[in-house]
This record gives sequence, C-alpha cells and structure tokens, in this order.
Amino acid sequence: MRYIDAPDLKKRVDEIAVTLGMSHVNLARVACLRSYGSSTKRTIARCHALGKMMQKAMDTQAFYAIEFLELFEKMSEKEQDKVIIHELMHIPKSFGGGFRHHDFVCEQNVDIMYEKYASVKYPDKRRWF
Repeated sequence: MRYIDAPDLKKRVDEIAVTLGMSHVNLARVACLRSYGSSTKRTIARCHALGKMMQKAMDTQAFYAIEFLELFEKMSEKEQDKVIIHELMHIPKSFGGGFRHHDFVCEQNVDIMYEKYASVKYPDKRRWF
C-alpha cells in the first residue's frame, strides 16, 4: 500500500463539513489521503480513527484519517461528494475516536445530507436525485 497526502480532497471534506454544519468535526484533526495498491475491489473510502487507548498512550486527542482508494477517482463529482459525506457521518458528535455505524450512516441518511449540501452548493437546481 502506498499513501499520498490529498490536500484537494481535504479542501472538499472541509467545505462539505462546514456547509452541512458538522461543527463537531474538528477539521484540524482530520487528514485525507489517497491510497494505492489495495487488493479490495469494492471499497471506495475508509474512515480511520485514533482510538481512546492510543490517545491515552500517546497523550493526545482524537484524530481521524479519511482514506480514498483508487476507485474513488473514477466516480462522478456527485458520487464523490456522497462518499465524502458518508465518511464524515462516521465521525460521532463526541469526536472522541469512535465511529457511528452503518445503522446511522446509511444510503437514506447520506442522500438526505447530500440534498441539503446540494441545495446550498447548487441553489438554482431543484432536486438532485
């Protein structure tokens, strides 16, 4: 596996989080990386967290990294935005190193959040799906 810093994706992540009012996400403690060489065929992106035990051992605060795999680059901008929203939704309100699971981070909730985002980003459009 090879990881490369993704400042362009970090900018998009920040813009989406701010637009959606995700003020619980400490954007200074979220990194974005592209990864190359994964053997997975279906994974588009992953959210990684520095868990409580490691935070304690390192005497630091929570930190999240969003990994974007090669498949992400082949998607439309709209689908990429939905993937970014999906990964941001995994970060809990506590921003403590845990995750929100797929009972909350589901297609229906991602679509609701995307519609909210699109209504701000593209105010001239009526519906986005």
